[in-house]
Amino acid sequence: MKPGRLLVYALLLCVSGLAACGKSEPPPPPPPKAEAPKAAVPDANAEIKRLASEVYIYAYPLVVTDVTRQVNAASAPPNSFAHKRTVPDATTVDVVNPNADFLYSQAWLDLSKDPVILSVPDTRGRYYLIALLDAWTNVATSIGTRTTGTEKREFAIVGPRWKGTLPSDVTEVKSPTEVAWLFARIQITGKADRAAAGKVQEQIKVTPLRTKGAAKGPAAVAPPRANIDVKTDPREQVARMDAATFFTRFAVLLSGNAPTRDDQPMLAKIQKLGIVPGQPFDVAKLDPAITQSIEQGVQVARDALATGAKGTGGADIRNGWVIDRALGRWGNEYGRRAVAAVNGLGVNAPEDAIFMAARFDAGGLRFNGTNRYVLHFNKDALPPADAFWSLSMYDDNRRFVANALNRPNIGSTDGLKPNADGSLDIHIQNENPGKDKEANWLPAPKGSFNLILRIYWPRPEVVDGRWNPPGVRRAS
Repeated sequence: MKPGRLLVYALLLCVSGLAACGKSEPPPPPPPKAEAPKAAVPDANAEIKRLASEVYIYAYPLVVTDVTRQVNAASAPPNSFAHKRTVPDATTVDVVNPNADFLYSQAWLDLSKDPVILSVPDTRGRYYLIALLDAWTNVATSIGTRTTGTEKREFAIVGPRWKGTLPSDVTEVKSPTEVAWLFARIQITGKADRAAAGKVQEQIKVTPLRTKGAAKGPAAVAPPRANIDVKTDPREQVARMDAATFFTRFAVLLSGNAPTRDDQPMLAKIQKLGIVPGQPFDVAKLDPAITQSIEQGVQVARDALATGAKGTGGADIRNGWVIDRALGRWGNEYGRRAVAAVNGLGVNAPEDAIFMAARFDAGGLRFNGTNRYVLHFNKDALPPADAFWSLSMYDDNRRFVANALNRPNIGSTDGLKPNADGSLDIHIQNENPGKDKEANWLPAPKGSFNLILRIYWPRPEVVDGRWNPPGVRRAS
């Protein structure tokens, strides 16, 4: 907002002349000189409000990551994997847009003292991906088929302040923050493959490495962790925090999770707001008007993130598909990073996977199961993947759809039948299209629905936007 302007008022002097017998009336006095306009005075409260809003958006991913880590620690301690041994289906309601392509495992790492050793087995060619995400939700590195192969390997995940010597038989992987997240995906190709995929999953482990090179630095005083709420979504928990709670948590986390060099302009704003790494943000010392402005700025940021989460987040839209090719590579696009954190943690680097979502057909009309649709790929224009691709079906609540085939998705590993000319049609409809087309049928609900096309290990033409999926067309 523009600061208010001081209005300069001229004082108008009205003088009445007195008549004197035999004398003429004296001339009126000259008008007063106009004062020079004064410089506009900034509205300090408006400036504080703007600062609080900007810093909140910048800090949001770090805070929501920490709350998520804390909630997950109730079921799996730090530096250990929690393996999800089941594949989501139509009965799954605890996640939105579930994915049936993988078995999932995750480990929250505390790298403040020592590195941890990540051990992966020989997957015998099975595709897998382990993303290392830092505390700011950036993808720091990827371990898996694309980058390190499928042979048995050991990696030492090292924090930013650790100094020491690693065993010679491990590969060093540096994390830019002391809080880190390993998000592992092991490919599964249907019910019959679950047992084999599960054996690979069980062999992926992390163990602390006790060394003499423990990280050194000032210990941060962590905020109280009593009465941890493990039932409420972490994003909702963050939304309930007042400014003092939120910014105190942010200040504590800054100690071991330093911003990047590119964040220096934002660090100046953090300092101006009065946030000091490792110290509580004490609003009791502030003027009540300033405290109110900070709270108002935080609310403005919350409202902006809620609005942004309902949009496309700056993604590309091609043929009805919403495509974001820059997830996990945020740079200083703090707004996009925060909106992505509102929508959900655990993104992939674009080189590992690109997801494309659609709610409308090629004619711009909302998908509905009362219609029949075809997604047609020309012979030389199938989704370019060096791993595989899949197309998933979701209802309006972003859940899988129950159907007679128990088929939540369909893709390149499912034995699809090409047309005589080598092209491929995927039939998207509620009713079975017949035995000759059933292999290529993705069952839809009777009402409206959504689609997600996922391409794993996408080729360069997908990453740089030279390839885009065709629109989904109504069948004649």
